[in-house]
Parts: sequence; C-alpha cells; structure tokens
Amino acid sequence: HSVSRASPNLTFVPACLPPDPMEVEELQRFVSNSKRLFVMTGAGISTESGIPDYRSEGVGLYARTDRRPVQHAEFVRSASARQRYWARNFVGWPQFSSHQPNKAHLVLRDWEKLGKLHWLVTQNVDALHTKAGSQRMTELHGCTHRVFCLACGDQLLRSELQEHFEALNPTWKAEAFGVAPDGDVFLTDEQVRNFQVPACRKCGGVLKPDVTFFGDTVSQEKVSFVHQRLAESDSMLVAGSSMQV
Repeated sequence: HSVSRASPNLTFVPACLPPDPMEVEELQRFVSNSKRLFVMTGAGISTESGIPDYRSEGVGLYARTDRRPVQHAEFVRSASARQRYWARNFVGWPQFSSHQPNKAHLVLRDWEKLGKLHWLVTQNVDALHTKAGSQRMTELHGCTHRVFCLACGDQLLRSELQEHFEALNPTWKAEAFGVAPDGDVFLTDEQVRNFQVPACRKCGGVLKPDVTFFGDTVSQEKVSFVHQRLAESDSMLVAGSSMQV
C-alpha cells in the first residue's frame, strides 16, 4: 500500500497484452509460497521510469537504431572513444540521473522489508533499486553513478565528475538527437570533437564509469557471492531481463 501512484512513462515500454488474471494468480501463488526469494532484474524493469532498454520489440535501442554500446576494449585503448563516450554521457547525465523508481522497484523494496526477498541481483546500472531503498542487493554490472580510475583505483561520484566536465568545457554545448540506455545520447562526431575529458585527480590516469561494459567480465568474487545468495534461496524470479547477457 506504500507504492507510489505516479503515472508510468510508457515511451519505451513495448506493446503488450493486458495481464492474464490466471497468470497473475499463478505469480501470486509463486511469491506467496516462496520463503527466501531470489530476484534478478534487467533493463525491462526500468522502462516505465523512462529509460530505454536494448532488446524490446519496437522501442529498444536495437530496434530503433543501428547503434551499439561502447565496447570495453575500445574504451580502454582509444582516447577518441573515451572522448566520444564522455561527451555523450555528459549531455545525457542530467536527465538520466533524474529518473525515479517505478512501482516494480518499490514493490521489490517492500518485499525486502517484509522478509520475503532474500536477495536482489540487478543487471541495471541506473541506481533505481538504490533510490527505491533496496539494501539486500548486488549491482551485477556496476552503477553509472560511480566513477573510478583505471590506474590507481581512486573513486568519485559521477555528479562530482559532471562539475569537472563543466569547468573544463565552459563554452561547449551540444544538443542530443536521440536517447539510448545507460545515460547515453546520440551526438555527431563534429559535436564531440572539442570536448575535453579530465584525467584522474590523483594520478592522471583514465577515468571510467564503475560499469561492466560490453566485452568486459564481472569479477569472479562478485559472481561467487551471487551464487552463494542463490544457493541460500528457495525460488528465483526474473523480471525485465531477456537473460541474454
């Protein structure tokens, strides 16, 4: 009953049939019978918050464009790739960071408070589960709200980095012509060309969001931890994920 009644943003929600009452009852029975529920969420759970996913039919990034997310190896080896990534992220950050949890995030938070949810694992990097108040949680692919140095490991908040970007680029302006998942927007090469990217404040190294990019791997320590939480659980629910990653 504590769930917000805010209207969902349906821009990036794929067309679907109304819920089947029989399937809703089946879900209710499943959750009711679960004592230690393990939940895994993907990008589909955040589409009603206004964040697009990759694979949804008709509205996902892959359906709307031929663009693909940055690859880990390209980001690490190419200064121009980092410049392109951070310029687009700089433009998209104010909107991306302002997104709020939807009913699904709040329900999972409430299940945790009730002792129903044993552990939550999310593939998402949008921090919406954290904003909702979930605590028994692992962000499998990291979070865009944190940044770290690849050389020395120094960490800072993404909001702090935004201030560094603004100081380095006082006259730089660019208007996005499309939005993608994970805070990315579409910019032309011409728009990106003069954007300045700060180095690590401690060692001058390369700054990277605390996110597992495509082509990178999740740490074995984190994977083992998640497997332990799964082994302690008696049931598993997948929400908003194709499970293709």
